[in-house]
Amino acid sequence: MSQALSLPRVREWPPVLPVLAVLVLLGLPVSPAGESGAGPADAVSALVVLYCAIRLVRDRRRPLSRTAAVVLGLPVLGLAVAAMGASSPGAGVTGMGRYLQIFVLVPAAVLLLIRGRRDFRLLAWSFVALALWQGAIGVHQYVTGTGASYQGEEIRAVGTFGPTDVMGMATVVSFGLVCALGLALGRTPVRHRLVAAVCALTLLLPLALSFSRGAWIATAVTCAVQLMLAGLRRALKVAAVAVAAGVVLVGGFGVGTAMLQERIDSITQVTDAPDQSVTDRYTMWAAAVGMWREQPLTGVGLKGFPEYRDGHASLALSSGSDTEGAGAAFRKQPLLSPHNMYLLVLAEQGVIGLLALAGSWLALLVCGVRGLWRERGGARAGLESARGAGAGLDCALVACGLLIWQLVDFAYADIGGPSTVLTAVVFGVVAWWALVGADGPAGARGAAGRAPTAAGHTRGGAEEAATR
Repeated sequence: MSQALSLPRVREWPPVLPVLAVLVLLGLPVSPAGESGAGPADAVSALVVLYCAIRLVRDRRRPLSRTAAVVLGLPVLGLAVAAMGASSPGAGVTGMGRYLQIFVLVPAAVLLLIRGRRDFRLLAWSFVALALWQGAIGVHQYVTGTGASYQGEEIRAVGTFGPTDVMGMATVVSFGLVCALGLALGRTPVRHRLVAAVCALTLLLPLALSFSRGAWIATAVTCAVQLMLAGLRRALKVAAVAVAAGVVLVGGFGVGTAMLQERIDSITQVTDAPDQSVTDRYTMWAAAVGMWREQPLTGVGLKGFPEYRDGHASLALSSGSDTEGAGAAFRKQPLLSPHNMYLLVLAEQGVIGLLALAGSWLALLVCGVRGLWRERGGARAGLESARGAGAGLDCALVACGLLIWQLVDFAYADIGGPSTVLTAVVFGVVAWWALVGADGPAGARGAAGRAPTAAGHTRGGAEEAATR
């Protein structure tokens, strides 16, 4: 009898729970296996794809609409061509598998597992929780001097990702901050928005202590865009609070203030007096452009950048970056990518690959922003009480913010390391809003059929319930 009573409850669990398992594993201090940076979270992401496929077969649901299939499947074209041009079959298969995981398979699975705005918000708050956890570890590393090495002191906040993935914690914290700000600017209950605002302000500290210039720039641009999209009056209020909080948080760190100021000043000195990391980056950018000029249409092939790097890089390129601290011994980490996603794709996949991949991202951005404007228009017209336009403004701001952050950050970083799988989840969250959620409570018909879900509701019904 008890089993019969508990079974329906189990079947009503959100399908996105396996996705949450990926985020949980990213909070654990696990060393990546090999140079690819793949870890347990990547393995679970593969299980998420398998789980999604099983649900589709069991529920006899139509997987994706024609629009969603085209948008998410567009990168496959450039990947197939670049894989055939790889230096070895193994490199082609490995590289294509990684790209498919990050930009096609996992995003499609996340899109299909999100039933409505309630599931979307659950994932958004999970991003915030993961950011707070990693940020707390990062602040502890700074205070106790157990972080990664920075200017001879082990004070750089890297969370559980270690010194070999110094961008890992900064990326997680940035995603959490963007999600928290989007949730704070939405139309949800006041207590939810207040908690989200407090979380956003709290995450400013670990983001600052990450000393990641790329993350700072991407987060500043994204938050500014989110505030403008939410409305000028609200933007001015939130900006004033953020500036005051930043002064209070940074002003009380003594030695840290000088280091942060020096790091901030270095952003404007990339041409006059660049440090070695900036010089290396410019040199690798030039090498990537050189590879593209040799093979403008198809590139040098997947995973070809390390092989062709020395033939196109100048003598200004160092042998690698020094990493140590956060529990790891000194290591010279080789420079195997240009630290610019667009140039990496251009060098290895050529114009065909870049147009296919960037075209998919642009389509998501256009669809997402269009849905956001629809939500804002409904909110101004006072329609949010009708469970329609305006009720999903927080989802719109979160999705558009995450995509904008990623597109800006790709100018300073590329895929690689344990935190990369989080990028795949982000693209899935963005894809759901752009291709499903942006159409409102009945938007489920835009990406999948209305076959009954395990809880006995249509996807349209789940969407409507999520806005209550």
